[in-house]
Amino acid sequence: MAFMQWSGRLSVGIEVIDDQHKKLVSIVNRLYDAMKRGKGNDILSGILSELIEYTNYHFTTEETLMRDNAYPGYQAHKSSHSMLVEKVMDLDLDLKAGKFALSVQVFNFLKDWLVNHIQREDKKYAPFLTKATVK
Repeated sequence: MAFMQWSGRLSVGIEVIDDQHKKLVSIVNRLYDAMKRGKGNDILSGILSELIEYTNYHFTTEETLMRDNAYPGYQAHKSSHSMLVEKVMDLDLDLKAGKFALSVQVFNFLKDWLVNHIQREDKKYAPFLTKATVK
């Protein structure tokens, strides 16, 4: 059984965004599974690379939808995305510097950020974009 289960509490009701969030949940679950097997640090570099690449793709999707539909919270949301990217880059530097037990730190950060960001930040724009006919 996966650590994080996709549920309605994580859905923003916009299919393309929900599908991308499911991918992010999948990345967190893969890290958790590896940690359970004692292999978290073995896959961490690949997870961070994938996360950097995928979040860029995902954030571009969200930000484009918000900008194209004149979402009033666009700048604040974009800033939140920028903070995550900076944090992931810092974690990547820590990994390259050889810090230990980093997989636990990354896992906890990703899990908490993902759930909190979706439930607090993404759910703010969802009604606005849905009303603007984004499905």
